[in-house]
Amino acid sequence: MTETTAVPQGSKPSPIALLFALAIFTSAALVFSVQPIMGRVLLPLLGGSPAVWNTSMVFFQAALLVGYGYAHLLQRVRSLKVQAGIHLGLLGLALISFWPLGLSELVGLPDTHRPIPWLLAALALSIGAPFAVLSATAPLLQAWFARIRQGTEEGDNPYVLYAASNIGSFAALIAYPALIEPIAGLSLQTMGWSVGFGLFILLILGLAAVVWRGDRGVFEAPALVASAPITWRQRLVWVGMAAVPTSLMLGVTTYLSVDVASAPFLWVMPLALYLLTFVIAFSRRPAIPLTATLVAQAAAAAVCTALMQLTNGEWAMLFFLHLGTFFFTALMCHQRLAELKPAPDRLTEFFLWLSLGGVLGGAFTALLAPAVFQTVIEYPLVLCLAALARPWARTRLKRDEILWLAAIVPLCLIPPLMFWWLGADARPHQAGLTWDLARGIVYFPLAAAAICAFMVRDRARLFFLALSLIALAAAQIGVRYDWTESGRSFFGVVRRADVNFNQIGPVRILMHGTTLHGAQAQAPEWRCRPGLYYAPTTPIGETVIVTQNRTANAVMGVVGEGTGSMAAYKRAGDDLTFFEIDPLVDRWARDPERFSYISDCADGPVRTVIGDARLTLRNEPSGTYDLLLVDAFSSDAVPTHMLTVEAIREFLRVLKPEGLLVLHLSNRNLEITSPTLAAAHQLGVPYRHKIYGENPDAPQMTESSTEVLVLSPTAAGLVAFDIDPRWRGNITTDTAPWTDDYVNLFGALVREARAD
Repeated sequence: MTETTAVPQGSKPSPIALLFALAIFTSAALVFSVQPIMGRVLLPLLGGSPAVWNTSMVFFQAALLVGYGYAHLLQRVRSLKVQAGIHLGLLGLALISFWPLGLSELVGLPDTHRPIPWLLAALALSIGAPFAVLSATAPLLQAWFARIRQGTEEGDNPYVLYAASNIGSFAALIAYPALIEPIAGLSLQTMGWSVGFGLFILLILGLAAVVWRGDRGVFEAPALVASAPITWRQRLVWVGMAAVPTSLMLGVTTYLSVDVASAPFLWVMPLALYLLTFVIAFSRRPAIPLTATLVAQAAAAAVCTALMQLTNGEWAMLFFLHLGTFFFTALMCHQRLAELKPAPDRLTEFFLWLSLGGVLGGAFTALLAPAVFQTVIEYPLVLCLAALARPWARTRLKRDEILWLAAIVPLCLIPPLMFWWLGADARPHQAGLTWDLARGIVYFPLAAAAICAFMVRDRARLFFLALSLIALAAAQIGVRYDWTESGRSFFGVVRRADVNFNQIGPVRILMHGTTLHGAQAQAPEWRCRPGLYYAPTTPIGETVIVTQNRTANAVMGVVGEGTGSMAAYKRAGDDLTFFEIDPLVDRWARDPERFSYISDCADGPVRTVIGDARLTLRNEPSGTYDLLLVDAFSSDAVPTHMLTVEAIREFLRVLKPEGLLVLHLSNRNLEITSPTLAAAHQLGVPYRHKIYGENPDAPQMTESSTEVLVLSPTAAGLVAFDIDPRWRGNITTDTAPWTDDYVNLFGALVREARAD
């Protein structure tokens, strides 16, 4: 391979280099600012699922590949003047094709049975052409710069401009949650990006004019001298090292999103770190040398693999652990790629193969893994595989390295054996231990195994084997229940287990992600009594009782089906409809071999409408429902489009004059009550708010602490709650209401953190 000549550290970039850097910076900022914007556009149509972002990222990676392929093919046109004319023409056509930015009217409503094809089609029709042409600008301008400045120190190392590209991308992603989303509504964001695209075309025209005026022969610069051919082994190494960071980026994004919210401000953090690693890796003088990266990556990967199944506890600690591990792993891969970069004449081919690796890595995590794996194992799997991107030692194994690896095997066997002895179905108390204490004890051997793994970090294959053993052991101790079944769909992972509790006997539970989403006791005396949030003693149960006391023929709707617990309230004269976006959840809730609230406990048929409730409720006549419960969390993530002013207005539309709209607001990580109260104030509708604390004397699993806001079109609908002072009204808040145009989830996270 031909090595490139680095620009001396003391040299200053020429004016033309700065002009090229500005154009590349701007194109990259546009490329990466449109991604969270389109995510915000699409989220409300698919229930706020984290998979929306992962699937979108696969599309953007594929569009990037198309753009890089176009940039590579355009190099066959010898005249730079003709290349510039073609690119400017395509930019102009792209501007015409999408103006203004938004969801194409050609896509129609989403199909929740086949959401991925719909989502990919929607992105292709809405932003595909401009994104592909725009993404080609960075490698294209770098290739032009290499030809224009060939024979100079700058021209010999055009890869430095790649850092400018990634700085632009990084700046755009940081600006989105910090400035754009909190300040500008979605309509202003889309219009601003559209205008920005038009201004960028003018910038490229200006670049061409300035360069042409400075040297009229510059567009006819001779082609670069051909370097040695690239081998297929080199290409495969490029693809593999590019695939790992992309796959990990989507994996850590899902990890962060599943229990907080599927929101752009969380999505952009891993993506911003991903781009920052490119900036560091391809800069003239990396801020973090590869030697330091290799040490930090080994330590972080060993600890993160050991704690992979730990999902509760110190959320901030886990947040930074996973982000830190991802950052150093991506940086390691990209620094290794920077070492392997080819000569400037192979630049566009290099970026083409990197883009292909990104597509393959993203497609594996977002498309293939959900279809192949019933649980989310792709994240730890790829983290272990990343160890193979480390330098491979060619010397013989040392005695101490063999001993370190040998020590890992028994250390990884201890945790599963301890859990087998304790019983992995929530019964560690039989040995005088609480669940959390039992799990804490068995993490000590894994911590020792992580130290041993770190000691063999210089042996890529041994380090991979060590991490794999730790990941397998961690997966066993992370299981609190003996799961009898797992299922996976576009909207997440659901699992079922049967657990024995002292006071009520066996209970069948449903987990969505890391959150308990329903349970049904199996003993005859408890089987048809709703539990957890839906128990008669909770605020949700109270609203059902109030509704049924008013009429013998109550019409009730529930957004979010879960186990179907609410069906246990249905009397012969009642009408009950579930609005559920995930067909898998509906199948499980209706299968009496899994849960029998709908099949055995409901008196009469129960209807389910599949699709996002914001869309499907539009088909319901006004004034239909006596009660509408909105409880549509995915794991613990918040579908924010269910709590906006427009959403609440639509929910109130389908209620009878004295009907009740019940918004379930319990959440571990976000303070979502104040913007919901602000929405009620803006709409001018009466409401009552209640926080219920679980009765410590109640049998386990029969009820849960619950926070609820109840609204009604008229004050008469809330009279029944006035006898209980725990139902409060007239609560002041300084928080702005959420709307379809404006949502500030970052503020909700900050408020919850301050409250803790």
